[in-house]
Amino acid sequence: MRENRLRTLWGQGRAAVNGWLAVPNSFSAEIMANQGWDTLTIDLQHGVIDYAQMVTMLQAISTTATVPVVRVPWLEPGILMKALDAGAYAVICPMVNTREQAQQLVSWTHYAPQGSRSFGPVRASIYGGVDYPTEANRTIVAFAMIETAQALDNLDAILSVEGLDAIYIGPSDLSLALGCKPQFDDVEPKVADAIAHILARAKAHGVRAGVHNGRPDVARARIAMGFDFVTVSSDARILAAGSQDLLKAMRAP
Repeated sequence: MRENRLRTLWGQGRAAVNGWLAVPNSFSAEIMANQGWDTLTIDLQHGVIDYAQMVTMLQAISTTATVPVVRVPWLEPGILMKALDAGAYAVICPMVNTREQAQQLVSWTHYAPQGSRSFGPVRASIYGGVDYPTEANRTIVAFAMIETAQALDNLDAILSVEGLDAIYIGPSDLSLALGCKPQFDDVEPKVADAIAHILARAKAHGVRAGVHNGRPDVARARIAMGFDFVTVSSDARILAAGSQDLLKAMRAP
Protein backbone atom coordinates (compact mmCIF):
# COMPACT_ATOMS: atom_id res chain seq x y z
CA MET A 1 0.00 0.00 0.00
CA ARG A 2 1.16 3.54 -0.69
CA GLU A 3 3.00 5.00 2.29
CA ASN A 4 1.17 7.47 4.49
CA ARG A 5 3.94 10.05 4.84
CA LEU A 6 2.10 11.62 7.76
CA ARG A 7 2.74 8.49 9.82
CA THR A 8 6.32 8.37 8.50
CA LEU A 9 6.99 11.94 9.64
CA TRP A 10 5.59 11.16 13.06
CA GLY A 11 7.73 8.04 13.27
CA GLN A 12 10.76 10.23 12.58
CA GLY A 13 9.79 12.60 15.40
CA ARG A 14 8.85 15.40 13.00
CA ALA A 15 5.78 17.59 12.76
CA ALA A 16 3.71 17.78 9.58
CA VAL A 17 3.09 21.18 7.98
CA ASN A 18 -0.46 21.17 6.68
CA GLY A 19 -2.08 23.44 4.12
CA TRP A 20 -5.80 24.08 3.94
CA LEU A 21 -8.03 23.99 0.85
CA ALA A 22 -11.29 25.97 0.81
CA VAL A 23 -11.43 26.78 -2.92
CA PRO A 24 -13.39 24.17 -4.91
CA ASN A 25 -10.98 23.70 -7.78
CA SER A 26 -8.64 20.88 -8.82
CA PHE A 27 -6.13 23.22 -10.46
CA SER A 28 -5.68 25.33 -7.34
CA ALA A 29 -5.34 22.10 -5.33
CA GLU A 30 -2.70 20.90 -7.79
CA ILE A 31 -0.80 24.18 -7.47
CA MET A 32 -0.86 23.96 -3.68
CA ALA A 33 0.21 20.30 -3.69
CA ASN A 34 3.21 21.09 -5.90
CA GLN A 35 4.60 23.60 -3.41
CA GLY A 36 5.79 20.91 -0.99
CA TRP A 37 3.20 20.82 1.78
CA ASP A 38 3.48 17.65 3.87
CA THR A 39 -0.30 17.35 3.88
CA LEU A 40 -3.25 19.24 2.41
CA THR A 41 -6.69 19.25 3.99
CA ILE A 42 -9.79 19.62 1.82
CA ASP A 43 -12.37 21.38 3.97
CA LEU A 44 -15.89 20.06 3.51
CA GLN A 45 -17.10 21.70 6.71
CA HIS A 46 -16.51 25.43 6.17
CA GLY A 47 -15.06 25.51 2.67
CA VAL A 48 -17.35 25.84 -0.37
CA ILE A 49 -16.46 22.38 -1.66
CA ASP A 50 -18.89 19.58 -2.49
CA TYR A 51 -18.18 15.85 -2.73
CA ALA A 52 -17.65 15.70 -6.50
CA GLN A 53 -15.25 18.65 -6.36
CA MET A 54 -13.41 16.97 -3.49
CA VAL A 55 -12.77 13.90 -5.65
CA THR A 56 -11.14 15.95 -8.41
CA MET A 57 -9.02 17.75 -5.79
CA LEU A 58 -7.88 14.41 -4.34
CA GLN A 59 -6.91 13.34 -7.86
CA ALA A 60 -4.87 16.53 -8.29
CA ILE A 61 -3.08 16.07 -4.96
CA SER A 62 -2.29 12.45 -5.79
CA THR A 63 0.09 13.58 -8.57
CA THR A 64 2.47 14.64 -5.76
CA ALA A 65 3.88 13.23 -2.52
CA THR A 66 1.58 15.46 -0.44
CA VAL A 67 -0.74 13.44 1.80
CA PRO A 68 -4.48 14.04 1.12
CA VAL A 69 -6.61 14.85 4.17
CA VAL A 70 -10.33 15.64 4.33
CA ARG A 71 -12.18 17.50 7.05
CA VAL A 72 -15.69 16.11 6.94
CA PRO A 73 -18.70 18.31 7.76
CA TRP A 74 -19.76 16.35 10.83
CA LEU A 75 -19.57 13.05 12.69
CA GLU A 76 -21.66 11.00 10.27
CA PRO A 77 -20.74 7.57 8.93
CA GLY A 78 -21.70 8.11 5.30
CA ILE A 79 -19.41 11.05 4.57
CA LEU A 80 -16.52 9.59 6.58
CA MET A 81 -16.64 6.37 4.57
CA LYS A 82 -17.10 8.15 1.24
CA ALA A 83 -14.12 10.46 1.94
CA LEU A 84 -11.95 7.43 2.68
CA ASP A 85 -13.30 5.50 -0.31
CA ALA A 86 -12.36 8.48 -2.48
CA GLY A 87 -8.74 8.25 -1.33
CA ALA A 88 -8.32 10.46 1.74
CA TYR A 89 -5.43 9.16 3.84
CA ALA A 90 -6.60 11.04 6.94
CA VAL A 91 -9.91 12.48 8.08
CA ILE A 92 -10.54 15.29 10.54
CA CYS A 93 -13.92 15.15 12.26
CA PRO A 94 -15.32 18.29 13.95
CA MET A 95 -17.09 18.60 17.28
CA VAL A 96 -16.17 15.27 18.90
CA ASN A 97 -17.39 15.86 22.44
CA THR A 98 -17.73 12.49 24.16
CA ARG A 99 -16.03 9.12 24.44
CA GLU A 100 -18.95 7.53 22.58
CA GLN A 101 -18.52 9.93 19.66
CA ALA A 102 -14.79 9.20 19.53
CA GLN A 103 -15.59 5.48 19.48
CA GLN A 104 -17.99 6.05 16.60
CA LEU A 105 -15.30 7.95 14.69
CA VAL A 106 -12.86 5.07 15.09
CA SER A 107 -15.49 2.49 14.18
CA TRP A 108 -16.67 4.26 11.05
CA THR A 109 -13.12 4.77 9.73
CA HIS A 110 -11.85 1.20 10.26
CA TYR A 111 -12.79 -2.13 8.70
CA ALA A 112 -13.87 -5.09 10.86
CA PRO A 113 -12.87 -6.41 13.30
CA GLN A 114 -11.57 -3.05 14.53
CA GLY A 115 -14.55 -1.10 13.23
CA SER A 116 -17.69 -1.10 11.11
CA ARG A 117 -16.54 0.70 7.94
CA SER A 118 -18.40 -0.64 4.92
CA PHE A 119 -16.23 -2.13 2.19
CA GLY A 120 -16.00 -0.34 -1.15
CA PRO A 121 -12.68 1.52 -1.63
CA VAL A 122 -13.65 2.55 -5.15
CA ARG A 123 -10.84 5.08 -5.65
CA ALA A 124 -8.85 4.38 -2.50
CA SER A 125 -7.60 1.08 -3.89
CA ILE A 126 -6.33 2.92 -6.99
CA TYR A 127 -4.56 5.57 -4.91
CA GLY A 128 -3.45 3.28 -2.09
CA GLY A 129 -2.80 0.02 -3.94
CA VAL A 130 -4.27 -3.46 -4.32
CA ASP A 131 -3.53 -4.33 -0.67
CA TYR A 132 -5.61 -1.39 0.57
CA PRO A 133 -8.25 -3.66 2.17
CA THR A 134 -5.73 -5.37 4.46
CA GLU A 135 -3.53 -2.33 5.19
CA ALA A 136 -6.03 0.54 5.48
CA ASN A 137 -6.63 0.16 9.21
CA ARG A 138 -2.89 0.59 9.86
CA THR A 139 -2.48 3.40 7.34
CA ILE A 140 -5.45 5.77 7.65
CA VAL A 141 -5.28 8.49 10.32
CA ALA A 142 -8.40 9.59 12.24
CA PHE A 143 -8.39 13.02 13.92
CA ALA A 144 -11.06 14.05 16.43
CA MET A 145 -11.50 17.80 16.78
CA ILE A 146 -11.43 19.10 20.35
CA GLU A 147 -13.12 22.49 20.31
CA THR A 148 -15.88 22.68 22.92
CA ALA A 149 -16.27 22.96 26.68
CA GLN A 150 -17.93 19.53 26.68
CA ALA A 151 -14.93 18.00 24.92
CA LEU A 152 -12.62 19.56 27.52
CA ASP A 153 -14.73 18.02 30.29
CA ASN A 154 -14.50 14.62 28.57
CA LEU A 155 -10.93 14.99 27.33
CA ASP A 156 -9.30 12.01 29.04
CA ALA A 157 -12.24 9.77 28.17
CA ILE A 158 -11.94 10.78 24.49
CA LEU A 159 -8.18 10.35 24.43
CA SER A 160 -8.40 6.88 25.95
CA VAL A 161 -10.39 5.48 23.00
CA GLU A 162 -8.40 2.71 21.36
CA GLY A 163 -7.66 3.41 17.71
CA LEU A 164 -7.97 7.19 17.92
CA ASP A 165 -4.78 8.37 16.23
CA ALA A 166 -4.89 12.11 16.79
CA ILE A 167 -6.81 15.13 17.97
CA TYR A 168 -7.04 18.49 16.24
CA ILE A 169 -7.67 21.75 18.05
CA GLY A 170 -9.86 24.41 16.49
CA PRO A 171 -8.80 27.54 18.40
CA SER A 172 -11.69 29.68 17.13
CA ASP A 173 -14.48 27.37 18.29
CA LEU A 174 -12.56 26.62 21.47
CA SER A 175 -12.33 30.37 22.10
CA LEU A 176 -16.08 30.79 21.60
CA ALA A 177 -16.76 27.87 23.95
CA LEU A 178 -14.68 29.56 26.65
CA GLY A 179 -16.37 32.93 26.23
CA CYS A 180 -13.54 34.53 24.26
CA LYS A 181 -13.12 36.19 20.87
CA PRO A 182 -12.73 33.59 18.10
CA GLN A 183 -9.24 33.63 16.59
CA PHE A 184 -6.45 31.25 15.58
CA ASP A 185 -3.24 32.81 16.79
CA ASP A 186 -3.28 35.53 19.45
CA VAL A 187 -5.69 33.68 21.67
CA GLU A 188 -6.68 34.90 25.10
CA PRO A 189 -4.88 33.44 28.15
CA LYS A 190 -7.79 31.15 29.05
CA VAL A 191 -7.67 29.62 25.58
CA ALA A 192 -3.88 29.37 25.56
CA ASP A 193 -4.08 27.44 28.84
CA ALA A 194 -6.71 25.11 27.38
CA ILE A 195 -4.58 24.45 24.29
CA ALA A 196 -1.57 23.62 26.47
CA HIS A 197 -3.74 21.34 28.63
CA ILE A 198 -5.14 19.46 25.61
CA LEU A 199 -1.63 18.97 24.24
CA ALA A 200 -0.32 17.69 27.57
CA ARG A 201 -3.15 15.20 27.98
CA ALA A 202 -2.76 14.00 24.37
CA LYS A 203 0.93 13.36 25.01
CA ALA A 204 0.07 11.48 28.18
CA HIS A 205 -2.25 9.19 26.23
CA GLY A 206 0.14 8.71 23.30
CA VAL A 207 -2.23 10.50 20.90
CA ARG A 208 -0.89 12.87 18.24
CA ALA A 209 -1.95 16.49 18.46
CA GLY A 210 -2.67 19.01 15.72
CA VAL A 211 -3.78 22.64 15.77
CA HIS A 212 -5.07 25.27 13.36
CA ASN A 213 -2.96 28.41 12.88
CA GLY A 214 -3.02 31.52 10.76
CA ARG A 215 0.62 32.61 10.89
CA PRO A 216 3.92 30.74 10.45
CA ASP A 217 5.46 32.19 13.62
CA VAL A 218 2.60 30.82 15.70
CA ALA A 219 2.74 27.45 13.96
CA ARG A 220 6.50 27.20 14.59
CA ALA A 221 6.00 28.08 18.26
CA ARG A 222 3.35 25.38 18.57
CA ILE A 223 5.67 22.82 16.99
CA ALA A 224 8.20 23.81 19.64
CA MET A 225 5.49 23.18 22.26
CA GLY A 226 5.17 19.63 20.97
CA PHE A 227 2.41 19.69 18.36
CA ASP A 228 2.71 17.02 15.67
CA PHE A 229 0.56 18.62 12.97
CA VAL A 230 0.17 22.34 12.27
CA THR A 231 -2.02 24.01 9.71
CA VAL A 232 -0.70 27.28 8.29
CA SER A 233 -3.25 29.40 6.43
CA SER A 234 -5.40 28.32 3.47
CA ASP A 235 -5.52 28.71 -0.29
CA ALA A 236 -8.21 31.39 0.05
CA ARG A 237 -6.24 33.40 2.62
CA ILE A 238 -3.00 33.05 0.65
CA LEU A 239 -4.73 34.28 -2.51
CA ALA A 240 -6.21 37.26 -0.70
CA ALA A 241 -2.96 38.13 1.11
CA GLY A 242 -0.89 37.86 -2.07
CA SER A 243 -3.31 40.10 -3.95
CA GLN A 244 -3.26 42.66 -1.14
CA ASP A 245 0.55 42.75 -1.09
CA LEU A 246 0.71 43.22 -4.87
CA LEU A 247 -1.87 46.01 -4.86
CA LYS A 248 -0.18 47.81 -1.97
CA ALA A 249 3.06 47.78 -3.95
CA MET A 250 1.30 49.06 -7.07
CA ARG A 251 -0.53 51.84 -5.27
CA ALA A 252 2.31 53.00 -3.07
CA PRO A 253 3.15 56.70 -3.56
